[in-house]
Amino acid sequence: MNLVTRLLITSGVAAALASSLLLAAAPAGSAGTKTLKWAGCGISKAAFMHEMAAAYEKKTGIKIDLVGGGATKGIRQVSSKEANIGGTCRHVIEKENSMMTHEQERRVQLTPVAWDALTVIVHKDNPATNITMQQMRDLFEGKITNWKQLGGKDAPVELYVRKGKVSGVGRTLRELVFNDYDKEFVAKHVVDSTGPLERAIIENPNGIGVTGVSSARKLKGKAKMLALDGKEPSYENIKSGQYLLYRPLYVVTAMDEKDPAIKNFVQFVSSDEGKAIMRSVGTVPYEDAINLWLTYLDQQNKALANRLHIDEPAQGKSRAARK
Repeated sequence: MNLVTRLLITSGVAAALASSLLLAAAPAGSAGTKTLKWAGCGISKAAFMHEMAAAYEKKTGIKIDLVGGGATKGIRQVSSKEANIGGTCRHVIEKENSMMTHEQERRVQLTPVAWDALTVIVHKDNPATNITMQQMRDLFEGKITNWKQLGGKDAPVELYVRKGKVSGVGRTLRELVFNDYDKEFVAKHVVDSTGPLERAIIENPNGIGVTGVSSARKLKGKAKMLALDGKEPSYENIKSGQYLLYRPLYVVTAMDEKDPAIKNFVQFVSSDEGKAIMRSVGTVPYEDAINLWLTYLDQQNKALANRLHIDEPAQGKSRAARK
């Protein structure tokens, strides 16, 4: 069994992929004033979940109570039954030096519903406009310390990063840029979540950080996104795969879920109506760019092989590595 196959089995993504392709846009029906708790990824919440929850409540009468807290919270609160539904921008993680799923992230199903991308953000008045993949590596390794190295003015670079290594942004950044889940970052500022990171960049003319494009779009006029290797993190560039740092956004449910209201909400998110809501706010629905999946899995495979010290298969070269 190859590493990609084992990864799929471990994370449950194989089942989610199959189910997401078969979801039907069946009406959920009315359930009075029933409320479901959604917890998790702040980027998913900012990207489309507010609009999705409002449309679903209008259609069915079921309220979705949105609570943020990050991808880890989204997965683990569904696993522990503290939340009905979760949102995450990363897959489940494994126990250290093992292919076994982390004990706090078991018994969940991740259904991919959309595509997001990582984007570098800076203060709105910063003259820098572009960053390369190599400059990103140098930035997080502490090799870039002055804005002149990135086309800016003569001023110190102040990098903001997420705390820990398992946040959605932090883990995906390590996965896609470094192919190393254990990579240590050299940064002056460490913050607890996406919100404080984005607010800090808005206020700090010398600040720089990485967030999800779906969230960063809502900072227009307050902060700006840098192009990556000359490619803007636009809807079309993400959809086509030309912008390299794309990743899926998932809805999380319990693997043994029986509540039809929860199942119907997942169906609604993946329905034609749900996809139209995503497009209206600039988010790429998962099935609109399903061709990105294999390349993304290849990048996961390389990072996992590196963590487990397994030789990478000859064909396992990610698109980012080939650029």
